[in-house]
Amino acid sequence: MNTVVVRPEVTSPWRRQFNVRVRATIGLVEDPPQMCLDENDSYLPVNAVARVVHGDLATMVVGGMASLFAQMLHPLAMAGVAQHSRYRDDPLGRLVQTAHFIGDTTYGSVERASASLQRVRVVHTIVNGVTDRGERYDASDPHLLTWVHLCEERMFLEAYRRYGVTPLSPTDLDDYVAEMARLADDLGAEDPPRRYADLATTLERFLPELELRDEGVVARDFLRRGFVAGRLTRTVHRLIVVVALDLLSPKERRLLGLEPSPLTRSLARGAMKVVAALMRSVVPPVERRSSLVA
Repeated sequence: MNTVVVRPEVTSPWRRQFNVRVRATIGLVEDPPQMCLDENDSYLPVNAVARVVHGDLATMVVGGMASLFAQMLHPLAMAGVAQHSRYRDDPLGRLVQTAHFIGDTTYGSVERASASLQRVRVVHTIVNGVTDRGERYDASDPHLLTWVHLCEERMFLEAYRRYGVTPLSPTDLDDYVAEMARLADDLGAEDPPRRYADLATTLERFLPELELRDEGVVARDFLRRGFVAGRLTRTVHRLIVVVALDLLSPKERRLLGLEPSPLTRSLARGAMKVVAALMRSVVPPVERRSSLVA
């Protein structure tokens, strides 16, 4: 009995309309990428756990937000963003680029994923410089690549575990981290995690390097304040900020200076489950079904 991954179709006209509106709110104006279902041509296995985890828009938004908060805590990574990114002028632009990269490497063929990986490697060659304290940084640094990779896979996975639909077994957790390790290796990361337990041990290695500096404070406040229009979307954004912070380790929240109360976090978790269910009703997640496969 093997696992088959499928992307549900949105058939109702009003659901298709809301699907487009919800995706457009976070900058996703293009159709989702086509899945490569040829095992011999797919970059990741066609039944990869990553296809389920990355196929739930609600949890990816939460995990993505948490990942950004975590990444800004590394001064060298944050310096690269502050000095080479237009995130305040075009906040959705970076999200869209990340979404395309995730789509290409999660659902694409080897050719499509390789092209996307090469584009990122090329961009990294020009993202280098010196921090305001005179420290040199380089986006191609294998150590920094591991940090960014760790933030993303850890937060995507933990957001899905908390708010996703399909329960993940211990084997699923290890498989997801192993699948993502291939991506990290191909980007040039240094000793990325390869089992679920390695996420925590790798984070421990980085904790002494983490610090919120001035550039991080600017990014933190920008992200917390939000950049979406409309009362409802701003309310949802504030909710996502709380549940994203809730995924971080206590030390990461302390370094950020953002520590929602236990009651606030508990209420936000309940509200996020409702919001996630509503989002799935109009943007169906990738499903995993059991089926006999020859």
